[in-house]
Amino acid sequence: MPAKIRLARKGRKEKPIYHIVVADSRAPRDGKNIERIGLYDPNTNPATIELNFDRALSWLQNGAQPTDTCRAILSYKGVLYKNHLLKGVKKGAFDEDEANKKFEVWTEEKESKIQEKKDKIEDTIKAVSKKQLDAETKIKEEKLQKAAEKNAVLAAEVEKAADEAKVVEETEETTKTEEPVKVEETAKTEETVKTEEPVKTEEPVKVEEPVKVEEPVKVEETVKAEETKKEEKSAEDKKEDKPKA
Repeated sequence: MPAKIRLARKGRKEKPIYHIVVADSRAPRDGKNIERIGLYDPNTNPATIELNFDRALSWLQNGAQPTDTCRAILSYKGVLYKNHLLKGVKKGAFDEDEANKKFEVWTEEKESKIQEKKDKIEDTIKAVSKKQLDAETKIKEEKLQKAAEKNAVLAAEVEKAADEAKVVEETEETTKTEEPVKVEETAKTEETVKTEEPVKTEEPVKVEEPVKVEEPVKVEETVKAEETKKEEKSAEDKKEDKPKA
């Protein structure tokens, strides 16, 4: 029964994690497995890999075939390189001590590369966060500056309104203090007008009006009327005095 080293999908939707398992090649992907030898999480940067190195090496030596993804994982962790060195020891190319020394050198170089990658990622994250922080501080400063300008304008308006109110109060006070003087002046002027009124209203022309309205024509008419009445009366008396024929 051929065995395969492959991934079994776990986790939740859009956030998968994978178990590294040894299973029958005829079994479904997420079906029953023989043994779980590790974990692979691609959601982190760099990816998180947990592997039982000895069990993975043992299964490789027993003929288990890894899938392409599992082969890359085993190569990344050095399982394939260690298996290659052990094959060289079996063939007599070098002894086991030399194979262990070569593997130690390889692991040190690999770890240094991994550490450099982690440092680079951290530096980029720090740079991005610093850039974002600088942008946020700049926006905050602009907002504070605008708020300060707005507060200054409001303070100027309030000060202006206070000055205007003060001027209005001062004018009201001055008008209040000046009002009695004006009343006294108006009273004095009224008194002077009242005292001067008789002088102004003497009107000698009005006193001479009876002279203008003497109407001599009317007096003569009355005199003439009386004379005519007397003449008429005397004429009648004469007629009565005449002897009858």
